[in-house]
Amino acid sequence: MEINQKSALFLDRDGVINRRLIGEYVRNWDEFEFLPGVFEALKIFQGLFSRIFIVTNQQGIGKGLMTGDDLTLIHQRMLKEISRNGGRIDRIYYCPDLAGTGSKYRKPQPGMALQAAAEFPDINLESSVMVGDGEGDIGFASNAGMQSVFIEAQSFEMQNMNPQPTIIVKDLLSFALLIQEQNKTV
Repeated sequence: MEINQKSALFLDRDGVINRRLIGEYVRNWDEFEFLPGVFEALKIFQGLFSRIFIVTNQQGIGKGLMTGDDLTLIHQRMLKEISRNGGRIDRIYYCPDLAGTGSKYRKPQPGMALQAAAEFPDINLESSVMVGDGEGDIGFASNAGMQSVFIEAQSFEMQNMNPQPTIIVKDLLSFALLIQEQNKTV
């Protein structure tokens, strides 16, 4: 997987950054748990990617289970912990829309990637990478013209996935170490 100075990294949140609550939504900070290796991975990524974004569907807001303010509080704490541990996230994009509404921002639609490209014209989606743990994440990458990485550790969606991911790894740190090795300069 080749990356360059215009490559951005797009990360799903639940199941990639934090533990996914199967059948539930992370509605407050007490329910948010970083996955092992995330901080180390984010430190590696900032030396490889020009920009790092989180792109996340958050239909718990659309269902009335939480508010946008609840999500903002979770994200503020998450960003603080990431920064405190030596990593960075340049921007978080989220879609509160319900599945089935046809929203152009809800993954697998590419709206959040197109918004990032418009706001950060220094990135090139074709050389960028999306990391996710669901079929919608891989579809998002395909629809935005990006390479994709599938994290299989917490997922049950691998069978019959279409499109297929570019790379399959067990967790975010595994991908960070792989891409670091592949992009070492001699």
